[in-house]
Amino acid sequence: MMQQFEAAKARCPGALVFFRMGDFYELFGDDAREAADLLDLTLTSRDKGPDALPMAGFPHHQLDTQLVKLVAAGRHVAICEQIDDPKTTKGLLRREVTRIVTPGIAADETLLDPARSNWLLAILPRDGRDGADPKVGLAWIDVAAGRFEAAVVNRDDVADHVLRLDPSECLCGEKHRELVLELVQPAGKRLVTTRPDWWFDDATADAAVTRALGGRRLEGLGFELPADAPGVAAAGAVVAYLEQNEPAAISRIDTLAAWRPGLRLEIDEASRRSLELIRAAATGRRDGSLAGVLDHTRSPMGARLLGEWLSAPLVDKAAIDDRLDAVAALVADPILAARLAEKLSGIGDIERLVGRVITGRAGPRDLERIGRATAILPDVVSLLASSGGLLADLRDGLDPCPDVASRIGAMLREGCPVFAREGGFIRPGFDAPLDELVELASGGKAWITRYQAQEIERTGIASLKVGYNRVFGFFLEIGRTHAEKVPPEYIRKQTVKNAERYTTPELDERQRQVLGAEEEAVRREIHLLEELRTFVAGERIRLDRAAEVLAVLDVLLSFAEVARTRGWVRPEVSSGGELVIDAGRHPVLEELLPPGTLVANDLALSAGGETAPAILLVTGPNMGGKSTFIRQAALVAVMAQAGSFVPAKRARVGIVDRLFARIGAGDDLARGASTFLVEMAQTARILNRATPRSLVILDEVGRGTSTFDGLAIAQAVVEHLQVAVGCRTLFATHYLQLAALERLPGVANVQVLVKQHHEQLVFLHQVVPGAADKSWGVHVARLAGVPTEVIDRARDLLIGFESDAAAPQAKPRRKPPQRDQLSLFD
Repeated sequence: MMQQFEAAKARCPGALVFFRMGDFYELFGDDAREAADLLDLTLTSRDKGPDALPMAGFPHHQLDTQLVKLVAAGRHVAICEQIDDPKTTKGLLRREVTRIVTPGIAADETLLDPARSNWLLAILPRDGRDGADPKVGLAWIDVAAGRFEAAVVNRDDVADHVLRLDPSECLCGEKHRELVLELVQPAGKRLVTTRPDWWFDDATADAAVTRALGGRRLEGLGFELPADAPGVAAAGAVVAYLEQNEPAAISRIDTLAAWRPGLRLEIDEASRRSLELIRAAATGRRDGSLAGVLDHTRSPMGARLLGEWLSAPLVDKAAIDDRLDAVAALVADPILAARLAEKLSGIGDIERLVGRVITGRAGPRDLERIGRATAILPDVVSLLASSGGLLADLRDGLDPCPDVASRIGAMLREGCPVFAREGGFIRPGFDAPLDELVELASGGKAWITRYQAQEIERTGIASLKVGYNRVFGFFLEIGRTHAEKVPPEYIRKQTVKNAERYTTPELDERQRQVLGAEEEAVRREIHLLEELRTFVAGERIRLDRAAEVLAVLDVLLSFAEVARTRGWVRPEVSSGGELVIDAGRHPVLEELLPPGTLVANDLALSAGGETAPAILLVTGPNMGGKSTFIRQAALVAVMAQAGSFVPAKRARVGIVDRLFARIGAGDDLARGASTFLVEMAQTARILNRATPRSLVILDEVGRGTSTFDGLAIAQAVVEHLQVAVGCRTLFATHYLQLAALERLPGVANVQVLVKQHHEQLVFLHQVVPGAADKSWGVHVARLAGVPTEVIDRARDLLIGFESDAAAPQAKPRRKPPQRDQLSLFD
């Protein structure tokens, strides 16, 4: 048995081996020690002494629960099952690894977040050719959905892609592990799995990809070789990983798409965090993020797609207008929207259910859910009969799949069990042989009636009854008053109150048939289920397309519902460089604050300063609303280009190609970077990558160093954006001296208003033209609860600093108030 365990360990290096022993999964050695900590298991041993082999285990029915914990902890798990039937096999049972689960290839619902795609990402750094910049090949796949893409990017862009995809597992060659860890580090801690370097060789990888795609040529899929070779090599490593760990998932792959820059709004990793597009920074959850506000989807597929639309909005005007037209049609027809939403409420997660079918792990309930989902498709097509534009395209692209729905509905009962081994999920009347077995397994009511009548007539005992229970099987029950009439061939089986129970050779034979029929009926049901599973797997392409259409429709309905209930407006999207928002509101704060309390503000920007300033310098006190104002401008642009209505009275958005938002920065202690260094690195990235069509949001640039150094850097950054880039920029600052830059073409000042009333600040949160004349920092410190003596001292110092800014003079400290009692140290 231990040889079997060691063989499983050798087959799956680095994985925890769940070794099936009867009704338990056991772990041994180092696996047991690690699992005991992670799963809170008791560590034990069959032997005693210092060389005793540690063991830990859990009941087999807890497998899914334990897998969830281990996948969340980033562990790989190999499940080693008993292959032989213990009822028919003597001696040692054969055991083999039947399944390997890793965070990147997990496909079961219990292991996945329904609102998040589960990406496996392969990363391959390559040196640049002929002195060119080094490139990195990337390939990512969602195993549960079969979506597979590859790209070649600059090293500086790797972290942006990692944060956009948020992969559960990264894959790299052994020699590149340290470099890959460095590349992904800005996107947060990631699970990185190493595999042999030869997996990433061009020839090996190209062969693997060709196998997975059924021999199709990569050039026909949009790849340009040799430029795209690193991306193809990374894709080959993904295929090799699947071949090793989840071979059935390869049949889920339909194509390999070539990802190209410039086809989506590019948002770097710092901007994603600052704007909280998908997750709130404080909690890491959707609640409190832009996605949390917009997500009123009815299906997990829609929730995932909504996140992708917000992470990578469109840049093509026609495609954006198509989405906005569809949302507008749904807003204008609430009855249609409500009926569609009602239909989508029961579709479930077709995308991942089909993935389970392909890998052979779909149970009766999974197939029943696919049947329910396909049953509503004709209704969706009918509801969209008179629609136009994108909604018509969705209708025309939706195959109703009537054969799939009818076959599943005809075969499966309602309320199917999760596991096929439980039986009882095939409809009566669907399969005649199964019906006979079920009748026999239930005791055969007709046979019992005939046999009972026969024995009553033969014995003359009118009260004789044939009964059955699981303990004693079939029996003949005769009251004691008729004991003298009992035939001698009856064999006493049990004595009960006022009666005796007997059996006969015929009843014993019937019992053997019944017990065999129960097992045979379950085997027959499993056989029929396999046939159904094979049929559904053959319709994979049609079902995947249906899932794609329904997910798009789900997101559009979600956008329409939010727009209708909140009174949002359709943005006008143009190819120009303007960003004009009348009475704009922050979408997240609008949801969190009581109705009517959020102050709306106007904004007008124009790239190059043609019709409005290109750069707005935003001044005002902390807590005044500067960050809210500049963030909401970026969020409106993202929402508009994703196809959503926006929180404003009117909005005109010139398409943004790159969005940069540097709002706050922290130390990067792992790499020895201070707050100021991180801030400057992010600022440098913006200055080097921004284009005239970009939108730049900067907050408090230069605050991490001395006042004059920070002021100098801040002014130089504004001047560079004004002269060299000319993009739309919102620059929030406490450096009031920067207000003088409005002399530059395309630069203007705005301020957030505040009023002082009896030494108290009243924040109006209104943004108006002009520059603030005070920062009000001391007043804000007072609101924060800083001790009164510190506030008084700060006021005195501030007066001195403001009277001679070039050489601040410290005024004498005020004498502390006299105390009636001496302190301990006086």
